[in-house]
Amino acid sequence: MPVINRIADYAPDMKQWRHWLHRHPELQFDCHKTAAFVADRLREFGVDEIHEGIAQTGIVAIINGQGAGPTTALRADMDALPMTEETGLEHASVVPGKMHACGHDGHTTMLLGAARYLAETRRFRGRAALIFQPAEEGGGGARVMVDEGIMERFDIAEAYALHNAPGIAAGHFRSEPGAIMAAVDTFEIHIKGQGGHGALPHLTRDPIVAAVAMVQSIQTIVSRNHHAADDLVVSVTQIHSGTADNIVPDAAYLCGTVRSFDRDVQAMVRRRLAALVAGHAAAYDVQGELDYQVGYPATVNHAAQAEFACEVAREIAGEAAVEACGGREMGAEDFAYMLEARPGAYLFLGQGDTASVHHPAYDFNDEIAPIGASYFARLVEKAAPL
Repeated sequence: MPVINRIADYAPDMKQWRHWLHRHPELQFDCHKTAAFVADRLREFGVDEIHEGIAQTGIVAIINGQGAGPTTALRADMDALPMTEETGLEHASVVPGKMHACGHDGHTTMLLGAARYLAETRRFRGRAALIFQPAEEGGGGARVMVDEGIMERFDIAEAYALHNAPGIAAGHFRSEPGAIMAAVDTFEIHIKGQGGHGALPHLTRDPIVAAVAMVQSIQTIVSRNHHAADDLVVSVTQIHSGTADNIVPDAAYLCGTVRSFDRDVQAMVRRRLAALVAGHAAAYDVQGELDYQVGYPATVNHAAQAEFACEVAREIAGEAAVEACGGREMGAEDFAYMLEARPGAYLFLGQGDTASVHHPAYDFNDEIAPIGASYFARLVEKAAPL
């Protein structure tokens, strides 16, 4: 079947919801207006239960089907990014320094569309648990919701989510059994030397020279300490030091990101970073301190649920528009915590040739909202059919 006709009828309303959400972006756990907007729509739809204040501003809405059956969870993230929007659109952000540059406004809209349909029709057994989550963009809102017991509290059997994907044809789906997105860690390196006059470097312990050497050596972790056929990224993304052309500074700062899929690889990177920092600190007579911060784990689809999710996607988009083994990527996603707690799957929904996510010119493609909402709704209906 294509897009559900009833959900197609919602398209004007969904566009209106999405544009309101886009105009009013909120960050991390501070999604109070967004959550209030979502709760108001859910009350209008007549869902059976609305549980607010989970992970501060998260919501779990329950819709009962007809008869006993499992609880299938659908998740949408709600938070925006600390960026200045450059789209020039009529519905552009009205909040300085904040914008929906990752499409979470669209994800929330699609789940609202599914909620409206499921509350109207109830053509399924068991229950649908609709999770509206804050703080995906840092903060790990999914982990907090899991830690606060939503899986047990609502007896969730399986959990599903999707993400819009610029660069994939609009309305096409892509997934991957097993790991689909990487674990993400952050490292910071603080280097303490002894500053002085730039004309008298022999009287200093130059942290800049040590920092440059560390950056060069860090590149060898991937090229010389790791199997070339496996996926690993170690990127230095910031270097800060110095204030003037004739001053050797006292300190330097480096930071970067590590993306991996295997815990042993993750541990190897951490060991090598520590060894490189200590070795170069000794070699250049400075102090070096590594702060390694473990972030989101890899997002790992469960094979049976990924196959089921792609089967549902084929009903909506057609066989040719679903790539079930589309490969994994180095981005990260905190839905990983929900997949660690319950079986489930994560898919990408193409939104066409648009600006990339996390770009100031990005905007969610409203044309794919009924497709995503139909996918969400059919997941529930097919998980426990009447």
